[in-house]
Amino acid sequence: MEAANSAEFDHETPYPVIDLLPEQKEVSDMGGTMRLGADPVKVHEGTRAFEAYGEAVIYKRHRHRYEVNNLLRTRLEDGGLVMSGTSPDERLVEAVEVPDHPFYVASQYHPEFNSRPNRPEPLFRGLIAAARDHSVRAGHGEASGDRVES
Repeated sequence: MEAANSAEFDHETPYPVIDLLPEQKEVSDMGGTMRLGADPVKVHEGTRAFEAYGEAVIYKRHRHRYEVNNLLRTRLEDGGLVMSGTSPDERLVEAVEVPDHPFYVASQYHPEFNSRPNRPEPLFRGLIAAARDHSVRAGHGEASGDRVES
């Protein structure tokens, strides 16, 4: 999709892969009208997201007006993007991933809101573990004391 973009950055893009939520299109008072707070996320089996969370439903915090454009969703899936998390009714895309990548997982929600030094967000643990595994495969070895539990 040549010239694909987010409608937030390019209002004229012919392919707004990321677009305003339908319920946001008529909002003019931008106060507290965005999607805020913890919402359930259906995590699809057989994905890295499911591997990271180990649960079919998680609750994650949101703060946004834009989402993956459902009008382009099938085209994105046909191109290889996996919708690994959705709203329970599957209307909204919550997480995507690229299966052939060592750890390409992106979320619509904000995993950093739940992460703590002694209790890291599962996606962050997965990313660090993938980076460690990549480093080891590249021949950089694993230094003692640098082990990351995944």
